[in-house]
Amino acid sequence: MKKSKQIILTHEAIVHKIKRIAYQIYENNVNESYIILAGIQGNGVLLAEELKGVIEEISDIKVHLCQVYIDKKNPRNLIKTSLSEELYTHKSLVLVDDVLNSGSTLIYGIKHFLNVPLNQFKTVVLVNRNHKKFPVKADFKGISLSTSINEHVEVVLNKGQFEASLV
Repeated sequence: MKKSKQIILTHEAIVHKIKRIAYQIYENNVNESYIILAGIQGNGVLLAEELKGVIEEISDIKVHLCQVYIDKKNPRNLIKTSLSEELYTHKSLVLVDDVLNSGSTLIYGIKHFLNVPLNQFKTVVLVNRNHKKFPVKADFKGISLSTSINEHVEVVLNKGQFEASLV
């Protein structure tokens, strides 16, 4: 049986969600001159790049991107970042991913950054599913979606063409 694909966010809707989330990040960091957007490898990095562009367009805050490398199949493995700890110590940091599914990727990403003193720590996801195994939440989210355990959310963030669908 062929799986059906249902679009839940169009390109225009995702652009709108990114702008709204960027404003929320700005409002929560209005007194900061410098923040770190830490995107989880893959779509988290692409989403962080889009957020960076909007935040820098609407504010004077300097945004530094950080890539977070997590083995999604075994998130307990060593987590690496593209920035050294010294560069995000005592900074405001926002951890970014595309979908909050079970919560394992996000919670292990959070655990990694909790080893470093931060001014503020927030999380962002584009799609928040309601099937979490871990007690983790997204501070900023594009959409919350109740899905069945058998459904999969697929996010495509190609330049010029964004889409989120339920498969």
